[in-house]
Amino acid sequence: MEVIKTKNLTFQYRNNPKSILNDISLDIYEGDFILLCGPSGCGKTTLLKHLKHLIAPVGDLSGDIFFNGVNIKEVPERSLVSEIGFVFQNPENQIVCDKPFEEMAFGLENLGLPSNEIRRRVAEMASFFGIEKYFEKDIHTLSGGQKQLLNLASIMVMQPSVLLLDEPTSMLDPVATGEFFSILNKINKELGLTVIICEHQLEAIYPIVDKVCYMENGRVAAFDNPNNVAKKIIVSGSNMTYALPTPTRIFTELTRDYIAEMDPMSIPLNVRDGRICLKYYVEKNEIGPERLVKPGADLESLKRKDEDTALKAEGIYFRYKKASPDILKNISFRTYRSEIFSILGGNGVGKTTLLSILSGINKPYRGKVKSLMTDSRKKIAYLPQNPEIMFVKDSIREDLEFLAETNDLPVSIIEETVNKYDFFANVPEFFDSNPLDLSGGEKQKMAFLKLMLLDPEIILLDEPTKGLDAFSKKNLADILNTLTGKGISVVMVTHDLEFAARHSDRCALMFNGEIVSVDIPERFFSNNHFYTTATSKVTKRILENTITVDDVRELMYI
Repeated sequence: MEVIKTKNLTFQYRNNPKSILNDISLDIYEGDFILLCGPSGCGKTTLLKHLKHLIAPVGDLSGDIFFNGVNIKEVPERSLVSEIGFVFQNPENQIVCDKPFEEMAFGLENLGLPSNEIRRRVAEMASFFGIEKYFEKDIHTLSGGQKQLLNLASIMVMQPSVLLLDEPTSMLDPVATGEFFSILNKINKELGLTVIICEHQLEAIYPIVDKVCYMENGRVAAFDNPNNVAKKIIVSGSNMTYALPTPTRIFTELTRDYIAEMDPMSIPLNVRDGRICLKYYVEKNEIGPERLVKPGADLESLKRKDEDTALKAEGIYFRYKKASPDILKNISFRTYRSEIFSILGGNGVGKTTLLSILSGINKPYRGKVKSLMTDSRKKIAYLPQNPEIMFVKDSIREDLEFLAETNDLPVSIIEETVNKYDFFANVPEFFDSNPLDLSGGEKQKMAFLKLMLLDPEIILLDEPTKGLDAFSKKNLADILNTLTGKGISVVMVTHDLEFAARHSDRCALMFNGEIVSVDIPERFFSNNHFYTTATSKVTKRILENTITVDDVRELMYI
């Protein structure tokens, strides 16, 4: 019998004529490890929340959801709380206590379990997740990855049979993401837990799931094993091809002329299999040494003049309290006009804090930031990590018009800006929606639109690709390239290594509150072993100076 069964599920938000879910019918069995993926706004998160009935969005719903054969509306609330666990995108949104041991015990205490049972469960899960190392620390001192693992552990002590996760790694660095998915895979394989996860970043999760549910326009376009779904996406020519794991995309480029006839199980999904396929391709086609090395960039031509400086940071030190440790330590760097400058690094190293200094929100206690493009901070626009804080009205239309009016801009500028860029192609259909009802990707687009209305000279972006599907990322890159072509400077904090490698002019690595290296993407990623792109991992010691799929295509003359 199915653990979860949906039957003809259709849903739309009130005051929105468009259905978010359309006739969804799925059979999910015990022990399934399922990935929900698809373009931004396709209904993934909405579907996931309906499976946790207690947090289902408000709107018009038809169809049925069954949990262990019982209509979910008839399942006792206590059972739903303990049997179906849910992990949200933002680790902060789920934490209610000050200490990890308090957080893990909180749900069990609310269920009224005896104290000895609570202690046993908490101790077991803390050991399983390795949380005993920071068991009594203040939660606010933990990294994003540690907080998200704590959230997962706090769900697991409830001993659920189903685990739902909504982009749980969207705010984690690549290393923490890998560790999180490794734990998730272990939970599924060793405990037999049913796991259903929504993700846009498919690189690490796609190879380890059992089934993929690919959604488009609120419908299930494919529900099968990862290889079969990958082939269907590739052969259909869908933009979703750009979101597939890098080894799969490289293989697609190498076999484009005959992939439709190939066995889906021959399609590589992970780095190991991707390397095997690439080596075989090079040997079979007798590709000579001259085509195995991509020419390096002309560093002399990339040098910039001091007068091109946009922002200059000199000896920045910052801490939140006088008695607390420094978050930023002797930060010095400069960004230039017509440049995308990406800041990379693990969770908790100070990247977001640095952006707050550059934007003027926070002030360093030592050092200074100079904006050399303008005398006014009004020409610096900042997109925070959480776009929700940018919305102040009950509808997108009201919010945009309010921004225009308060900045003495004609309301017509909204339509003009939307029509100028493909990135905003579908946003008018959400103008009458409440910002909080939008998907993560739609919120990002709306928040970025607000920045664009202000016509800034310097743009600061904190995780701008979070929640965006692969095609939306491409359209975002087009906007950024257009802006830098006009002399605008972009400073971007991101965990999206592929996006940074493909679109940055320079990359900086932060560690322990310091910038430890700054270089062009080609050298930055080629010299790293773990903190590098998937393409670099696939091609290492086979092709040289290749850090993106485009590099491989160019080198192989595809």
